[in-house]
Amino acid sequence: MTKIFKTRSDRAIPIFLSSQDKWKEISKTLPKSAAAYAAAVGFKGQSGKLIMAAGSSGAIETVILGLGAGDNPFICGTLVTSLPSGTYAFADQTELDPTLMALGMGLDSYVFDQYLDADDSTQKPNFVWPKGCDRTEITEILKGVFLTRDLINVPANDMGPNNLADAASKLGEEFGAKVAITKGEQLLAQNFPLIHAVGRASTQAPCLIDMTWGKANAPKVTIIGKGVCYDTGGLSIKPTAGMLLMKKDMAGGANALGLASMIMARKLNVRLRVIIPAVENSISGNSFRPGDVLRSRKGLSVEIGNTDAEGRLVLADALALADEESPELMIDMATLTGAARVALGVELPAFYCDDDSFVAEVSEAGLKVADPVWRMPLWKPYLEQLSSKIADVSQIAAGPLADSVMAALFLQEFVKETKVWAHIDLMSWNAAAKPGRPFGGDSQTIRALYDVLKRRYT
Repeated sequence: MTKIFKTRSDRAIPIFLSSQDKWKEISKTLPKSAAAYAAAVGFKGQSGKLIMAAGSSGAIETVILGLGAGDNPFICGTLVTSLPSGTYAFADQTELDPTLMALGMGLDSYVFDQYLDADDSTQKPNFVWPKGCDRTEITEILKGVFLTRDLINVPANDMGPNNLADAASKLGEEFGAKVAITKGEQLLAQNFPLIHAVGRASTQAPCLIDMTWGKANAPKVTIIGKGVCYDTGGLSIKPTAGMLLMKKDMAGGANALGLASMIMARKLNVRLRVIIPAVENSISGNSFRPGDVLRSRKGLSVEIGNTDAEGRLVLADALALADEESPELMIDMATLTGAARVALGVELPAFYCDDDSFVAEVSEAGLKVADPVWRMPLWKPYLEQLSSKIADVSQIAAGPLADSVMAALFLQEFVKETKVWAHIDLMSWNAAAKPGRPFGGDSQTIRALYDVLKRRYT
C-alpha cells in the first residue's frame, strides 16, 4: 500500500510535472541539461510521456512526466511502474491535487502475486509524500481498494462462499463488528429461499453474511453486495468463454467489504450493516430450473426464466431482509448484467436511484475522485414486462432489451420501506492496465460512495 512513500529524503531525484499548456513555463525551471534533453526527444508535456535525464555521472538526475491536458489525476501512477529503483520527490505539483496524485501512485503499486513464485528481491522506486496530501485518508482508501481487488482476483477454487464469509469475519474482527453467517439448510429455516435455491447445487453450501457495526442509534446505512463466487449459468449454462471471468461475479460483495473497511476505519457516525448473499451457481441434480416458481423472503412468488440471471434472485432476499428495518440509506452493488456493459462500457457503472439529491451527490463525488457512475432510468412503464401468468413477478422480461433496467426494476419490487435505495451494476475488472488501474479485479464506485458518506456522517 503506502510502502512506496517516505516522509523525507535529502537525496531524492526531482520529478517535474508539466501539462502541454505549461511546458514552456516549466522548462525554464529545469536544469539546462534536462531541458535540452527534453527538447531533443520532442517532449512537450504529452500525457504519460516520461523523461529520465541523466547527469554527468550517467545516473538519473531529473525526471519529467507529461500531464497532457491535466485531466488524469492518476497519471503519476506511471512513475511507480516505470521508474527504476531510487528515491524521488516532486519538485512541482501545482497542477494536480496532491491527495489524488498520491492515491493514484498507491493504486498502481498493487500487485497480485499470490499464485506466483515471485522474486521480491527486485528493488522498486519510492517517493517522498507529495506536499499537502492527506496520508491517513490515502492509507484508509488503499486498504479498502486492495481488499476488494484481492478478493476478486483470487480464483473460485480458493474463493467460495465459505472463503468470502471468512474474509468478512476477519474484517469484522479487525474493527469490532458483529458478523453472523446463515448457512445451508439454515437459510430455509430463516426464510431465505431464493439464496438457498441458487446455491444449493454447489458442494459448498450457500450462506448469508450479515455484518453490523456502529452505534445502534446512529443513522442506518446498509450496503449489499452480490456474492456469486462462481457462475456457471446453472442449467442455462454459459459457454466456456462466458465463464472465464466468472470468479469476479462476487465483486459486488468484495466492493461492499472494501467500502465497509473505509467506513469503519474512518469511524463514521453510522450504524453500518453489510449483507452479502454468498453462493456458487453450479449444476447438479438439484439445480433450480427455468420454469420453476420460487417463493422469496418478501413473500412474492418468482417465475424463473433463466438460471443465468441468478444474481437478482439472491439480491432480492438480501434486499428484503435489509428493508425490514427501514434504513436511511441502502446501496446494493452487483456485477449483474451484460446489458449495462453494452450500454456504458466497462468504466462506467450503471447507477439506479430515484432520489435526485443522492444521485447528484454520488455523481459529483465520482467526478471529483475519478470513480464515476452514470445514472440510468428506473423506467416504470417497463415493469409490465416482468409480469407472469403463474407467479407474482417474472425474474426476467420476455425479450432481451433493456435487461439492466429490467433487473433494477425487479430488485425495486423488494424495497418498500427504505428511505433512499440505490442499485449499482458494475464491471469491477480491468482488461488492460491504465494509470491507477492495474490489470485484473478492481473496486468501482466505493471511493465515490465513501466520499459522500464521509461528508454526510463525519
